[in-house]
Amino acid sequence: MSAMLDGLGPVVDSNTRLIVLGSFPGVASLQAQQYYGHPRNHFWAILGALWNDDLKNAPYGQRLAAARAHGLGMWDVYSSCRREGSLDSAIEDAQLNDLASLARLAPNLRAVVHNGGESARAMRHTRALGLPVVQLPSTSPANASWSFEKKLAAWRAAFEKHGVA
Repeated sequence: MSAMLDGLGPVVDSNTRLIVLGSFPGVASLQAQQYYGHPRNHFWAILGALWNDDLKNAPYGQRLAAARAHGLGMWDVYSSCRREGSLDSAIEDAQLNDLASLARLAPNLRAVVHNGGESARAMRHTRALGLPVVQLPSTSPANASWSFEKKLAAWRAAFEKHGVA
């Protein structure tokens, strides 16, 4: 059995209006200690397209600063799990993050976005926050059935609706 892996801490503050919840960082993200650290993940390219900023090629600190400036936070639904590789389908023994703590960590939070299906499995926990909850198509390179343009359109609609576009 694989060892228990620990995820990344939340990127939220009092200005966070929308939070994107992934499932659990992939191998590349854990190694880099960065959200959406795989070079083929569309997350930073989508944000860059929404905000007219080349975030995909920016240093991680600059990416986080841009997200914070737009009121966007990031976290994962799982704090730890066992997994070989990076696929969500391989997640075992997952432990949920304290999602209820978002009300305290991000007092201006207006909505929650789940990045993909595995993250959305925690919707009953995020809906308990009393905020709008949306599932968006995964930005992962494993989600090859959605083109970048189709993902961008879905993410743009959600971000515009919640005031972070």
